[in-house]
Amino acid sequence: MPCPRRELSVRSGVGTSPWIVSDELWDRLEPLLPQRERRFRYPGRKPLPDRAVLCGILYVLHTGIQWEYLPQDLGFGSGMTCWRRLRDWNEAGVWQRLHEALLAELNAASRLDWSRCVVDSPRQGIKRGIHTGPSPVDRGRAGSKHHLITDGHGTPLAVLLTGGNRNDVTQLLPLLDAVPPVRGKVGRPRRKPDSLFADRGYDHDIYRDQGRARGIVPAIARRGTMHGTGLGTYRWVVERTFAWLHGFRRLRTRWERRADIHEAFLKLACCLITRRQILCLTCPADGCPGRQSSGRLGM
Repeated sequence: MPCPRRELSVRSGVGTSPWIVSDELWDRLEPLLPQRERRFRYPGRKPLPDRAVLCGILYVLHTGIQWEYLPQDLGFGSGMTCWRRLRDWNEAGVWQRLHEALLAELNAASRLDWSRCVVDSPRQGIKRGIHTGPSPVDRGRAGSKHHLITDGHGTPLAVLLTGGNRNDVTQLLPLLDAVPPVRGKVGRPRRKPDSLFADRGYDHDIYRDQGRARGIVPAIARRGTMHGTGLGTYRWVVERTFAWLHGFRRLRTRWERRADIHEAFLKLACCLITRRQILCLTCPADGCPGRQSSGRLGM
């Protein structure tokens, strides 16, 4: 049975292009965007609508195209216009607030697994820019890292960007601190899982003790032990989420010199992944990609 939400999007004229902003996504995002004030005298040319610019940003995120090569015939504006809006919206905290709102909606539907969280951090290649460093694999190449923490279902809770020479374990506590207070249920907002799963890159007793001091039970593989401890049964969800993140071509290799622009793309991608899971909450189709245990989520 095909996903009815995808059929509805085609019938309404939205199409299947992932960079086309749907009404549902725009209704969530529009109230969070900062209002721009125009000068009364000599206001200049009227700015391009935010919705069209967002389509241009999503086009770059999905295709990985360079800003200056954004096709003008699409009606999304110039690449520099999209770049400026992405910068301004990131500085205004739009993506962070959107992510918190989406997490609260998932939490209200009891779709966040707080019984455990999972962390991981693969390296990303880059030519230049801040938040980079020598790669642990190839010392002659600069690189950066995406540090991600998810819940037990693989929903991204927070993401950080550091240089490729930063040890994974040094970002364990910053990742836990980066988890926002998630609302959606009666009582105090929650931002702490019950347990923490990680691979051997996070093996350090000091960080285990600090995790226990926060009330989090660590389940971290130890170096020198045989593989097959069974932790991979729970840690695979973060690998799947990284596959979803790097399905956005702009995130496979970091080309931005400015770290805040790349972080904005990372946060936007986490919002899109979280939104996909919300769309599949009420989808009755058995073949809906968001209801499967693996594979890519549908837009």
